[in-house]
Amino acid sequence: MKKIVLIGNLTRDPELRTTQSGVPVCTFSVAVNRRRSAEAGQPEADFFRITTWRQLAENCNRFLKKGSKVAVVGDISLNQYKDSNGLPRYSMEVTADEVEFLTPRSDADDTGLEYNPVDDSSDLPF
Repeated sequence: MKKIVLIGNLTRDPELRTTQSGVPVCTFSVAVNRRRSAEAGQPEADFFRITTWRQLAENCNRFLKKGSKVAVVGDISLNQYKDSNGLPRYSMEVTADEVEFLTPRSDADDTGLEYNPVDDSSDLPF
């Protein structure tokens, strides 16, 4: 079994599309800072392409934006392709099983949307 856990920030707004069979799929990129810095003192980061499906895809598209902090759990794969100059390039891609939204609500955009996966507030004792 191969799983990865990432904590980082979105580098761009999520993009939602649907497959021909109507299944929602959302993609976004996450920058994960390394613990060590470059010689110039600038932090280094690794970049991961994230793919989510179905309800998770819809929630990610609705509640995330560029700069949002997330924790992602999923399966990682390394894909190779050639760039426009014919040079080999590599891309780390994660198919997410779980995405935890870590940006506080006060820092969220001003759309007025709140993420509440289960609304059982009427049963709370306070």
